[in-house]
Amino acid sequence: MARLQDIDALMREELIELECPKFGSDPWVDAPKLAESRVAVISTAGLQRRGDRPFDLGAADYRVILGETAAEDLVMSHISTNFDRAGYQQDMNVCFPIDRLNELAEEGVIGSVAKYHYSFMGATAPEDMEAPARQLAGLLKADNVNAVMLIPV
Repeated sequence: MARLQDIDALMREELIELECPKFGSDPWVDAPKLAESRVAVISTAGLQRRGDRPFDLGAADYRVILGETAAEDLVMSHISTNFDRAGYQQDMNVCFPIDRLNELAEEGVIGSVAKYHYSFMGATAPEDMEAPARQLAGLLKADNVNAVMLIPV
């Protein structure tokens, strides 16, 4: 990940001046104990299964990733010159910690791992992602997911 001081002056100024969106409410729910939770991964690393369509610049949609997808079958199409893929290339768990999640389930720390996981493209305006995120919430509910591990990249 690029540090702000390492980005060219024009891009740095644009990022500093970028207005963060404000959302009208903060939903709150009571969650089950972690040991009873079904957990899914949601990453913003622009991951997709090999053969699936890559993310376009500014894409607000998401890709579905089966929990049993092998590391070599995941592709990162994150579009940014400021993004260092070295960590992901060494260990996919940097951006998609499915192995760690499975270990937590085996140890009884979490109840279970969801069947499906999801990836968005990072650096997309959050307000553009609202409709896809609402759709994704329905998919998570259908998979009985009651906790997510958010991996911002």
